[in-house]
Parts: sequence; structure tokens; C-alpha cells
Amino acid sequence: MPVENVLIVGDFAQINGGQAKVSIDSARLLADRGINVTFLAACGPADPLLEHPRITVDCLGMTDILNEKNRLKAMARGIWNRKARTRLRQAAAAMDPATSVLHCHGYAKALSPSIGPELVSGPLPSIYTMHEYFLACPNGGFYDYQKNEICTRKALSLDCLTTNCDVRHPAHKVWRVSRQAATWGPGNMPRGLRDVIYISETQKRAMAPYMRAGTRLHHVPNPVPLPDLPPVAASRNDIFLFIGRFNPEKGAIVFAEAARQAGVRAVFIGDGAEEAAIRQANPEAELLGWQAPREVQEWIGRARALVFPSLWYEGQPLVPLEALARGVPVVCGTWSAAVEHVEDKVNGAHYTEPTAGSLAAALHRVMQVADFDPAAVRADVDPERHFERLISVYNGVLAGSGAAR
Repeated sequence: MPVENVLIVGDFAQINGGQAKVSIDSARLLADRGINVTFLAACGPADPLLEHPRITVDCLGMTDILNEKNRLKAMARGIWNRKARTRLRQAAAAMDPATSVLHCHGYAKALSPSIGPELVSGPLPSIYTMHEYFLACPNGGFYDYQKNEICTRKALSLDCLTTNCDVRHPAHKVWRVSRQAATWGPGNMPRGLRDVIYISETQKRAMAPYMRAGTRLHHVPNPVPLPDLPPVAASRNDIFLFIGRFNPEKGAIVFAEAARQAGVRAVFIGDGAEEAAIRQANPEAELLGWQAPREVQEWIGRARALVFPSLWYEGQPLVPLEALARGVPVVCGTWSAAVEHVEDKVNGAHYTEPTAGSLAAALHRVMQVADFDPAAVRADVDPERHFERLISVYNGVLAGSGAAR
């Protein structure tokens, strides 16, 4: 029987990042097409997009463990949240397994690994979407924040356990390792999961060693709602644009230095801890802070290229796709998942080393990229295409085949 009901599970019911946005957008896509959705989240309030006659929201009234004032309570709940597991078990038990699926979009910020047994051996067929790398890596990114470089250590190996890679403090790494042990142990993830969605080939390669042989992997890229705007004649523009947080792993300082070396106009939309360092690296750079969505699109329309200097793998970064879908070239490193959509010298430029010099050379090369037709990118990330892929996976799981591809 085709799917009629979907139980969506995640940490947040409001949009505070890409993971929550995809889960909420997916809920709305399903509901708009006649499928009943129960949206269970640890943290509210519920986003207005979830106000729909076919969507039932169940918020557990919790906080993100990073915002919990009682740190001991946050540590314990982050490792094993009994209330979350109980509520998920109750919600799943109320649905018909012949026509219903459970779709989890994450657990690391509030729900905890306690929900794992309900995904692995609960009454409903389940699917887990990997938005990051928490199923394997303690800090969720295969990234060493102390060295500012991609980490290739095997997760929970002796090398991993004895390396301080955490963005905060060595003691926080100890806690993260404890949570990872709970994930792999009583949580039985990822090895117990039967069906897993990955959002990029980069992510699949990094996570494959941690999956059991029988896990069915499905490629379902995230949807990217796009404005109804004409393609950009980027060759006429002179702005090199960065959009994102000013965190070390995002590479904003590398771009600032590269833009100064290349002698190009750098514009930054966003904010974060590295703002002062960016200004010091490139006094001519324009830092605008966060902008409203309409204003962001106006800046994309003025860009010669979108620069995505992220230093880690990423999952499926959305900002480069938004730019490509408008006809704006993208400059990115070959290690990032963004490179999967960027063809060097056709709709952007690659660079192979995470250095300002390598990026500066790519900034010069991208100026030779001609205007291109963004239709193919728009079609691939269209929410309708996402819905079709999602329904194919759901129905395949219900049928027992998994529809793996």
C-alpha cells in the first residue's frame, strides 16, 4: 500500500538551520499532497509553516542541550533522553505500520541516541536522513577544530580518543565520546538502521565505512525552494560574495586574504566570532551582517561569483545551489560536497588546497566563466523533485524492497 502517514522526528520544530528547514519543508510538501504528517520535535515553538490541517505537531518542551542552564542535566539528557524515547514509542504505536513510515532528521542536539531502538526495532518502517556526520563522528563533522582541518582518523579509534579536536574544550570531547558510545551501543546506530538517506556523494563516501553491509542507502538531495527570478548575467558583475557564519570551519578568513591577494571586491553576508579577523585580513572587504532573504537574493544578483571556502566536507551546502540556480558561478574547494555541482570553467572554479593562494588563483579563473543556463540545477533541486524521490523511498520501504539506488 502507498504511504498515507509519515512520522517526522527531529530536534527542532522551528527553523534554526538547514536540518530543521529540510524537515519542516518536507512536512509541508507531504501535507500539501494529501499525506498525514505527525511532526515530533524535542524543542519548539512550532514554525508557522507547520500550521496545516494535515500536520499534527508534538513538541516535547525541551531546550537544545547547549542552552540548558543545568549542565549536568544537559549532559545526561544529551546522552540518553528517556522522555524522548517514550514519546516516540507512543507516537509510532498509534500509527498503522502498513501505511506509515517514521522519518528521522537528527537527534544530536536534544533527542539523544535513546531514540535509536525505536528506529531500529520499533513498529514502523524507518528512514534516517544524514544531514551531517553524527552517526559516526563525535563532533559531527569529521573536522579537527584545533588544527582547522578535515579529520581522517577512524571514529572512536585510539587516535580519535586521544586527540583534542573539539571546538570548545577537551572535557567536551570526552562528553561527545560518551554520546557516541551510546549511539553505537544501546542506540544501535548506524549499524542497526535499515534505510538511510544521504544527501551527497561526499557524505556517502565518508560514512560508508560505518554502515553495515545490508544497510540500504538512498540518495535524496535536499530541496531548495527558489525565488521566481530571471537568471543573473554574472559576467557583468564584479562582486565576490560570501554568505554564512564567520566560524573557523567556514573559511571566511581564507577568502578575505585571497580576495586581497587577487585584488577583487569581497562582500560578506553573515556574522560570527571571526568578524574582527576578517576585517584585519582584508580592510577593504564589505561586511554587511545578516540580511533578509530578499536582500540576499539582491546581492546574489549582483555577484560575479559566490565563494564557498568551507574547510570541511559539509553535507549538501545550500548556498552554492541557490547561487548556481540563479546562474551565478561558484568557487569551491575540491574536498567540499559543493564541488559535486560545480563544473570547473563551466559554472564555477575549483581549487585544491585550503590556502589563500590557491583560492586567489581560482578567483582569477572564475572571471573567465561565461554566463550559463541554470535550468538543470534548478530542476535537480526543485521541491517537486525532492517530493518524488522521498515518496519513492517511502513506498519502497513499505513494500519491503527499500528502493535502494
